[in-house]
Amino acid sequence: MKLFNARTATEEYMSTHSLTFSTPEMTLKKFALWLGEQVTSPESHETVPRLTLFLQEKKSGPSSQITEPDIDETFRPSGAVTEMYGRGISSRGEKTQFEDRQAEEGKHCINCGANLNLNSKFCKACGARQV
Repeated sequence: MKLFNARTATEEYMSTHSLTFSTPEMTLKKFALWLGEQVTSPESHETVPRLTLFLQEKKSGPSSQITEPDIDETFRPSGAVTEMYGRGISSRGEKTQFEDRQAEEGKHCINCGANLNLNSKFCKACGARQV
């Protein structure tokens, strides 16, 4: 069975395209058109849609490795906004200068003052909505 490696395709697209004046809808449309472009395959030297370059063979059976989806919702700036939040964002888990500054300052509940995660929308102690 063949699977589409969207992470690799997205990283390649984002590394060559600026998002300075793009909306999410425009970016998605441009990405879809980019995937459909005809390119020369490095292996077979045939003209194929770029999408086929990102298809990977998945082995089926008990020995196949199950890949977990990326559900991390941490903000990692990319493209044109990288400069605003700091440099050096190359792999998962690295913090930006912006995140480091927020971590030093911390976040507290506006109602009871309890310590909160930076992305908390509600207080764990009193349940108050955070603005």
